[in-house]
Amino acid sequence: MGDGQEAVVAAREAAAARATIPIDRQLEAILMIADQPLSLVMLAAAVGAPVPAVRQAIERLVADFDGEDGGIRRGFELREVGGGWRFYVRADLDPVVEQFVEAERPARLSQAALETLAVVAYKQPITRSQIASIRAVNVDGVVRTLVARGLIAESFTDAETGAINYVTTDLLLQQLGINSVDELPLISPLLEDGSEGFGDGRA
Repeated sequence: MGDGQEAVVAAREAAAARATIPIDRQLEAILMIADQPLSLVMLAAAVGAPVPAVRQAIERLVADFDGEDGGIRRGFELREVGGGWRFYVRADLDPVVEQFVEAERPARLSQAALETLAVVAYKQPITRSQIASIRAVNVDGVVRTLVARGLIAESFTDAETGAINYVTTDLLLQQLGINSVDELPLISPLLEDGSEGFGDGRA
């Protein structure tokens, strides 16, 4: 059996399996992963059903999620927006979702972490001892934090000293909205003497 025939057989088997699943459940699954509103035509094509049948199924789902006929009112709703259908959090639950998002949002970097990150950004590749020399404090914990956050990474190990050299990552560039560290602003005007610790950087 050739690849074309196998594809036809697989499609037929998939269609047969889908025929045993209620259209409501098929639509529910598709809408669950949709990142934009889906029109009735799009949904009909996805489940291989006539548009009128899809419209009726959508109406049943809306009633189900709204808790009609004595059912449980869900924390989400199926809403028609911009000519299509998509799941949304119910407006009265927005504060709950906002609280969760705020709690899950990564904590802001400490001042020490920001200063260490700046040193790496302007002096990379750079070792921990060199960072500590510039900042005049122990930076082991801060460096581990920055690595864990994905903002800096190990680049290479010095063959003579065995010291690990660190560089910034693409994630940091994304966070700063720049394409490369060459786009970082000159730091000289921000330093008292314009050179301390950054003599061979972008000063």
